[in-house]
Amino acid sequence: MTSIDAKANLRTMRDVIRYAVSRFSEANVFFGHGQIDAFDEAVFIVMRALHLPLERLETFLAAFLTTAEINSLLELIERRAKKRVPAAYLVREAWLQGYRFFVDNRAIIPRSFIAELLKDELQPWIEDTANVREVLDLCTGSGCLAIMAADTFPYSTVDAVDISKDALAVAAQNVQDYRMGGRVNLTESDLFAQLGDKRYDLILCNPPYVTDPAMAKLPKEYTHEPRLALAGGPDGMDVVRYVMSEAGRHLKPDGVLVVEVGDGRATIEQLYPKVPMSWLTTSAGDDMVFLVRAAHLFAE
Repeated sequence: MTSIDAKANLRTMRDVIRYAVSRFSEANVFFGHGQIDAFDEAVFIVMRALHLPLERLETFLAAFLTTAEINSLLELIERRAKKRVPAAYLVREAWLQGYRFFVDNRAIIPRSFIAELLKDELQPWIEDTANVREVLDLCTGSGCLAIMAADTFPYSTVDAVDISKDALAVAAQNVQDYRMGGRVNLTESDLFAQLGDKRYDLILCNPPYVTDPAMAKLPKEYTHEPRLALAGGPDGMDVVRYVMSEAGRHLKPDGVLVVEVGDGRATIEQLYPKVPMSWLTTSAGDDMVFLVRAAHLFAE
């Protein structure tokens, strides 16, 4: 069915969602930016493009759509199917652990297993959230983890750092949306370069960690994201190496470093066999995120 045919036959929200599911399945699009399958993707695009709450889907399924709404939705569906533009970029928002974030292709789409850990207040590694006063979020991108950290640790200020001016512009919108201007400070910096000798209770880092071979094989959806936010070098650990070498100088004596490395656990353990680190359990298992205490960062 062409888009012209579709316009003549689609009437309700249910019709458009059904058409989108079929279109996405036919085009074999890849789901790796928040939704798990064609149905979830279709619901997300249709509901959020119409500014409707996702949790109220059943209420609106039988609703008739205007011609303008159908035309607009069909355009989004075709961009998703033909151009492989991720859904988050189409509707300019992404959801992470119940938080809504503005996003466009200047920043990587918000997704991080560290967000799950923040939701649980990083327990038991941080015993009292009130004791966390200074937080650093390296490679902040859209600012999602920085905002979540500020929310999790109510007495903290968060330095959100990125080398990309474009990404920081997206983060600024999110900081404004969450009214975190007095708590989250955006800094353009190549990792620690512009931070002087400041020290933190907690450093978070979700760096680029995709290996060169994996970059060459990524689904087309990922080519719409900034390469800078994905590519981690030959073994994926270019940024992580630098963070591990410098983080100790920017942590308070009782501070902790939390880093996400995707499927890089074996590489990390090979690089730092003498560094005591804890692998934190997430929905994807215990291979994605590690924690190191300040006292152990120079143990290598």
